[in-house]
Amino acid sequence: MINVGIIGCGHWGPNHIRIFSQLPNTCSLMCADLEPKRLGFVKSLFPDIQTTQDYKEMLTNADIDAVCIASPTKTHYEIALQALAQGKHVLCEKPLTLKPEESLKLKDFAEEKGLVLMVGHIFLFNSGIRWLKEYIKSGALGQVYYAYATRTNLGPFRYDVNALWDLAPHDISIFNYLFDSCPTTVAATGHKFIGDTHDDVTFATLSYPNNIAANVHVSWLDPKKVRQMTIVGDQQMVVWDDLDNLGPIKVYDKHVEKTSTYYETYGEFQLLSREGSITIPKIASSEPLKAQGQYFINCVEENQYPALTDAQKGMEVVRVLCAIDESVKNKGACINI
Repeated sequence: MINVGIIGCGHWGPNHIRIFSQLPNTCSLMCADLEPKRLGFVKSLFPDIQTTQDYKEMLTNADIDAVCIASPTKTHYEIALQALAQGKHVLCEKPLTLKPEESLKLKDFAEEKGLVLMVGHIFLFNSGIRWLKEYIKSGALGQVYYAYATRTNLGPFRYDVNALWDLAPHDISIFNYLFDSCPTTVAATGHKFIGDTHDDVTFATLSYPNNIAANVHVSWLDPKKVRQMTIVGDQQMVVWDDLDNLGPIKVYDKHVEKTSTYYETYGEFQLLSREGSITIPKIASSEPLKAQGQYFINCVEENQYPALTDAQKGMEVVRVLCAIDESVKNKGACINI
């Protein structure tokens, strides 16, 4: 039995408690939060769980094998470092830290201690994204030209990080996963419309190897909740819509090809669009958070390295976020990564 402690009982904390209460051979033994009312709410949902306002009680509890960190981003580094020092395996919500060097220190420390350190990049456990990865790998899209992601909603507004750090880790981690690489340069603009502390809207362009361009649009200030990604190849195009329960993936058999047939204009001579059918593949329904939790527990039980969402990949996402921040501060300047 793997006993898990959950640190932070805000939006995601109770979900992690539920997952680690449901998975076989695991138990959500203890949770921590600074707010007594929040702990009372969690206790009403999970009567058997132990609660504390001091997460350090959890770290010194010999019955706790692993911790899941779902506290504010700025606390991730210190809590993860202390947890590893106490011999606890760690699953940390994204982003892993606020600085790449902090992520690297955690990575090295976990390896030194022989402990599992995993980042909660949950969309890498999304069945639609997993299908998309295999489809790109098959070559069906052909050469990938560009991709863009839109992640918007009206709120919820946060005060510890901006919209970029809140939302973009999802799409950056997905792009890095799909393209098996990290961007080499970024250029971005951010905007503060409803406050003077944090950007609530960011547009970022990422340049990946193999001449792949990717754009990320994140916003807390939008009339529609959107969770979409489009990838354009030279043979096909595909759209992933996480909010479409009937068919999250749509494959468009569309492309543009060059032709030597004579046409009236030079433009027509050079390019000819090909229109085909739209295919909606059947994607097995599953809960990404449960798949992520099971992967973490498997790694702990089998002493395996969490290659899919390890600290190295977490650090790479943080590095991209920092580069985007730098570009925003420099009014859209291109930043090398």
